[in-house]
Amino acid sequence: MHDEAPDLSRLRPVLPSPLQPAEDERFARHGVTLLLKRDDLIHPDLPGNKWRKLAPNLQAAAGRTVLTFGGAYSNHLRATAAAGRLLGFPTVGVVRGDELAHRPLNPSLAQCAADGMRLHFVDRTTYRAKTSPEVLDGLLSLFGDCLVVPEGGSNALAAQGCAALGEELRGLTGTVAVACGTGGTLAGLAAGLAPEQHALGIPVLRGGFLGDTVRALQQEAFGGPAGRWSLDERFHFGGYARTTPELHSFADDFEDRHGLPVERLYVAKLLHGLTVLAGEGAFAPGSTVAAVVTGRPRDGRERGQAPSDSR
Repeated sequence: MHDEAPDLSRLRPVLPSPLQPAEDERFARHGVTLLLKRDDLIHPDLPGNKWRKLAPNLQAAAGRTVLTFGGAYSNHLRATAAAGRLLGFPTVGVVRGDELAHRPLNPSLAQCAADGMRLHFVDRTTYRAKTSPEVLDGLLSLFGDCLVVPEGGSNALAAQGCAALGEELRGLTGTVAVACGTGGTLAGLAAGLAPEQHALGIPVLRGGFLGDTVRALQQEAFGGPAGRWSLDERFHFGGYARTTPELHSFADDFEDRHGLPVERLYVAKLLHGLTVLAGEGAFAPGSTVAAVVTGRPRDGRERGQAPSDSR
């Protein structure tokens, strides 16, 4: 017999998240207004799209153990572990890299463990096959009845949860842009927007596969295509968890201009991409663009920091 679905309202999320103007002459000179959708302020332990993606999955788990996947610096693992601590349900984190099992835990995994998450390290070959029936059956035989949430938290429930992000922005802006890792946020965002609005995804990984992923998530979550969306693949800065001096310089400057702590692996790439697009004339004069701030820097600024994981 499972417990009832947890009462997430007792965590007091800030919803709808604030929408703040950002006066920036790089946009203003083209007649474009930039807004920041501050999803990073929703909850201190489950910021940004972590809340939106996890909340419906936690309701579905109804107190069962939640088992999920991530790398050694995964934001998603940390958020899931924190939710388990706050709401009182067990969590299991399947971590990529069995060599980590014999090393001291890094600060990210140490926080997961402190929040009560059971860490299970697997080799990289097994991790790549994590969605196969063989690997999943093995995990469930080890840990019992669990709700399995995919890496990055992106599944149909997550996409449905992220539709609320689009609904909060209905009619308030022409374009809403978001950095993309696993596609769930974009899939839901586009579904929640009004028909005349457009969702723009900035992938932070190389590979050109994300469009198919978003379409598949929308099919599963909403029964077919939902809303207007597109991807611009130019701003990954070398791929997942990669940054460059140019990107850090841009993020430093944005922080100085706007007083916003800029997370480097997702948010900086999004804001840089929008700045380039504004300069290219991609947004019509008189239009408004909202950038979704999906997370915050882990420890102030992130220079020289090991990578966080898929959002």
